[in-house]
Amino acid sequence: MSDGAALAGPDGALRCPWALSTEDYVTYHDDEWGRPVHGDDALFERLSLEAFQSGLSWITILRRRPGFRAAFADFKIASVAEFTDTDRDRLLADAGIIRNRAKIDATLANARVLADWAPGDLDDLIWSHAPDAATRPVPKTLADVPAITPESSALSRSLKKRGLRFVGPTTAYALMQACGLVDDHLETCVIRTGDRLNPVGTTPPPGPDA
Repeated sequence: MSDGAALAGPDGALRCPWALSTEDYVTYHDDEWGRPVHGDDALFERLSLEAFQSGLSWITILRRRPGFRAAFADFKIASVAEFTDTDRDRLLADAGIIRNRAKIDATLANARVLADWAPGDLDDLIWSHAPDAATRPVPKTLADVPAITPESSALSRSLKKRGLRFVGPTTAYALMQACGLVDDHLETCVIRTGDRLNPVGTTPPPGPDA
């Protein structure tokens, strides 16, 4: 049983243990999670999907992400802000997404709020809450990774103060992890170490002087 430390995947490279349960997770972990995300529409998508994930596993959302993007006009704020009651009914009947009335209503309401913000405001607000990486210890196991931080609580308050919904501190921290405001890859994870070419148990290629 894992103690929460990084584990070797099928290719021998060490990864955060949550990433090894499905190939979808491996791809998401390697290519997306923790990479910096900028742009109001891109951050609106992440914020919305994190809200839909509340109470569910992330794999449920990840596998439905193409359906969410189709249903929500690629999460373009200006487009979603124009959704009508007919669109709301369509979303509530769409089996390709999570048909949660409160979360759908919050997504539509958030888009209408954000449509009145100046371009770049959402990006600026979210990234203004990124902690100084030098002050954060590198997590060695999953036990070292928090669910809420002072920064995520502050981000949640800032978003709520400006009228956004379904943005609690836990959701805010998941957003910060997913969008690269914090780096919660474990100390020996391949994404942090860059050891993909020389996974555990293999011999590195000889150097030029060998």
